Amino acid sequence: MGRSIAIVEDEPLIRANYVEALTRFGYETRGYGSRQEASGAFAMRLPELVIIDIGLGDEPEGGFDLCRELRAKSATLPIIFLTARDSDFDVISGLRLGADDYLSKDTSLHQLAARIAALFRRIESLKVPASSETVIEHGPLKLESERMRITWNHEEIPLTVTEFWMVHTLVRFPGHVKNRDQLMREAELVVDDATITSHIKRIRKKFIAVAPEFDAIETVHGVGYRWKP
Repeated sequence: MGRSIAIVEDEPLIRANYVEALTRFGYETRGYGSRQEASGAFAMRLPELVIIDIGLGDEPEGGFDLCRELRAKSATLPIIFLTARDSDFDVISGLRLGADDYLSKDTSLHQLAARIAALFRRIESLKVPASSETVIEHGPLKLESERMRITWNHEEIPLTVTEFWMVHTLVRFPGHVKNRDQLMREAELVVDDATITSHIKRIRKKFIAVAPEFDAIETVHGVGYRWKP
């Protein structure tokens, strides 16, 4: 049986189409028509990845509320927003809530499947036997790849799958500038510059929440980002 995916979409025909398509791609897929229905199911068992529309029935922001609920349950559950709302404000809001990806409904099924596969590949990579890079320590930072866990002065930073791999990309080579294309390639993202910027802002905010003096991620204007050596 394939990996389990939940899609939360209030339009029955659209929901059925996505469930059928993702099932053909080999996933165990279930659809939910409302935030309440999905929340009830997720209280019993979390899927391995969730796809969410923003507007759900009479809740214009229901998808955002569901994303908050899911992040409270799991910091690493892959979450994708798939919605017709593609304004910069909505994209940034979704990413700030902890989504790993944000796609328009204009996105092809094959591109959606590629994004899903990329998130699952990153999770699978955590099962690789320990190597010399399993644990990276740099000053107060400790990164444990197998557990997908990052701590700062022994306090855990609750990063999403995408955020974890972006930090991993930066800390592997402190002092080396990673441009946006490199961050996208190494973290297996296909997003625009604004989305990368939003992820970096959210990562910084999470570190600052436990360490107000945090300034290890440096912006190199016009080029990209680097982890200070």
